[in-house]
Amino acid sequence: ALCDAAKRPVEITVAAIVGCAGLAPTMAAVERGGTIALANKEALVSAGEVMTGAVARHGATLLPTDSEHNAIFQCLAGGKIEDVARITLTASGGPFRTWDAAAIHAATPAQAVAHPNWSMGAKISVDSATMMNKGLEYIEAHHLFPVGLDRLRIVVHPQSVIHSMVEYRDRSTLAQLGPSDMRVPIASCLAYPNRMETPLEPLDLAAIGELTFQAPNEELFPATRIAREAIEVGGAAPATLNAANEIAVEAFLAGQIGFSRITAVAETTLERYEAPRPSTLEDVLAIDSEARQCALAALESAPLV
Repeated sequence: ALCDAAKRPVEITVAAIVGCAGLAPTMAAVERGGTIALANKEALVSAGEVMTGAVARHGATLLPTDSEHNAIFQCLAGGKIEDVARITLTASGGPFRTWDAAAIHAATPAQAVAHPNWSMGAKISVDSATMMNKGLEYIEAHHLFPVGLDRLRIVVHPQSVIHSMVEYRDRSTLAQLGPSDMRVPIASCLAYPNRMETPLEPLDLAAIGELTFQAPNEELFPATRIAREAIEVGGAAPATLNAANEIAVEAFLAGQIGFSRITAVAETTLERYEAPRPSTLEDVLAIDSEARQCALAALESAPLV
C-alpha cells in the first residue's frame, strides 16, 4: 500500500519512513520520476548506488531533508559542483562530547538519548551520541554531492547553528545557519524552489554569543572512521554497517550491551560479513537481512560491556 501511495502523481513525495522499510516506497516514487523530499537515511546509506542510478534513469529529483544535507543543498544554489573544493558536515558532538573514556564506556541509555540541542527519537539520539549518525550522513553526502570522498569532512560544532558549509575553489565558504529545528529544512523542501514562512523565531547571533569548532575525536568516537572506511570499500559495506548499527543500538537500548560495544559490534560485523555489490533493491534488502543476523551473532559472541 505504501508503494502504491508513492506511485501516485503528486507534486512532492516526502520519504520519511524510518529504516529499510522506507526503501521500496522511496524507489516507487523515484521510478515515477517525481520530486522526493528525502528524509529516509537508509535510501542512500544502504542503497546509494542503486537509488542514485534509478534517479538518473527516471529523471527524478531528490531534495535532501536532513538538516546537514539540506544546508549543503542551499549553499550549492547558484554554484557549480565542479567549483567545490570542500564540503563540511557539522556535528554537535552529542551529549558525551566532553566526557572521558571511562564515563563514555559507562553511559546509560537515558544519558545517550538526552541530546543537548535536538529533540529526536531514541535511535537517532544514540547514533548522535556515538557519532554514527554523522558517519552515516557522510555516506549520504557522498551520494548526494559527488565531489569525491577526499573533499568531504566532518567538524564538531557544539552550538548546532551552522548546519553545514561549502567551500569553493576561490576559498569562499558559504554556510547555512538556522535554529536547531527540523521545520527549517522541511520548509526548504516543501517550498522549493521558493521560500515559505515558518513560525520560528529569528536567529539571534548576539544572544548565541559565540560559535566554536573542533576536530572529531575518533579515538573516543570511532564511528566516523568506521563509516568512512565502509564507503571507501563500497559495495555491500555501507548497507552492512547500517544494519549492524541498528542491531547494536537496539541491544544497547534494551540494556544488553554497554555503550562502547555499539560501534564495536558494527565494526566486527563489517569484518565478518561480505557480500557482492548490490545492483537491485532486492540485493540491498538481502544484504540488510543477512548483516543483521551476523550482527546478532557478534552480540552473542562478544562481551556485554
